[in-house]
Amino acid sequence: MHRVIIVGAGFGGLAVAKGLARLPAEITLIDRQNHHLFQPLLYQVATAGLSPADIAWPIRRLVRSQRNARVLLGEVTGVDPLRKVVRLGGRPMAYDWLVIATGASHGYFGHEDWAEHAPGLKDLDDATRIRRQLLLAFERAEMASSPELCARLLTIAIVGGGPTGVEMAGAVAELARRALAADFREIDPRQTRVLLLEAGPRLLPSFPEELSRYTEAALRRLGVEVRLGKAVTRCGADGVTLGDEVIEAGTIIWAAGVTASPAARWLGIAGDRAGRVPVGPDLRPAGLDDVYVIGDTAIVRGAPLPGIAPVAKQQGAYVAHAIQARVLGSQEPPPFVYRDRGLLATIGRRAAVISYRRMRLKGRLAWWLWGAAHIYFLVSLRNRLIVVTQWLWSYLAFERGARLITGLKRLP
Repeated sequence: MHRVIIVGAGFGGLAVAKGLARLPAEITLIDRQNHHLFQPLLYQVATAGLSPADIAWPIRRLVRSQRNARVLLGEVTGVDPLRKVVRLGGRPMAYDWLVIATGASHGYFGHEDWAEHAPGLKDLDDATRIRRQLLLAFERAEMASSPELCARLLTIAIVGGGPTGVEMAGAVAELARRALAADFREIDPRQTRVLLLEAGPRLLPSFPEELSRYTEAALRRLGVEVRLGKAVTRCGADGVTLGDEVIEAGTIIWAAGVTASPAARWLGIAGDRAGRVPVGPDLRPAGLDDVYVIGDTAIVRGAPLPGIAPVAKQQGAYVAHAIQARVLGSQEPPPFVYRDRGLLATIGRRAAVISYRRMRLKGRLAWWLWGAAHIYFLVSLRNRLIVVTQWLWSYLAFERGARLITGLKRLP
């Protein structure tokens, strides 16, 4: 029996497993978490728009009808490509085909100590931590002993002007100015200062420039302060340093950079600056015919692709086809070609931007299309209905239904 090990149950890994459902092989899906996560909506959990269970599903539930698949909860600590063994903790597991789809984590450009004060947004723990920090900031501001302390607590700095930073900035501004506006007596949440800090010359650098300009204007209308052209040089407990300017902030959210998983080190390969594994158009590293690396863990030589869900899903489907062809002795597929599904980003509850080939959309129509696309890609009907209901209620009532402060060790 052929043995296929898939490390990572994100969009790419799950696509591989599903694509091999009919293959006469033993499929082992390994992940550090027991759930598959819909990462594009993580920011809504972080800003109390959705609950964690609305965008996550148990991995075992997703593959329970797939007779050739099993799921293992654990952390891979290494790979021996020569012996074709994966080390799961201290346990060696042999494979015939290995797929690494372990994604990426936060990258702080060599300043890993910033992580303590500026959490990023990659998993549910990150999202609930940010939600806790945001909501606690308002609770502490209500009891602040001085106007200066209150102003610092109600200053929220978001570092990075890509889609995650833009979506977070718009959602935080609406949380403060709409959802929480009437809930406090000593403070006015509408006075919250939300800053979006981008080192480059414009927001959404992967989008056309006209959509970047629209995004900046839309965020400013929501009350977000957009700062461009200066890099953050320090993140600390008291705030951020932007060039020579110190900005006191009670909450810092990191959306500026990512670093890949340790897959390159596992394989003994030199990764790029972000740690991604260089792969060819067949999604295999040079010299490793039985290993595939996909999604945010990989960079395709000569044709870098965006780190978005459609890329990982299409690569996963391609790898499943390639493994099936090799197991069955049929013709392997031609080199992988990404079918562009466009770029999308939302700006609050009434606007979004979409770039698809030559098409440019912005405003409310783009927002509805953005919502429809995200609902379509949710895994289950139950979650689609829940998310639609939550969004409609939030749209009509400016309400955030998941404003729970969890994980408190002590009261503020």
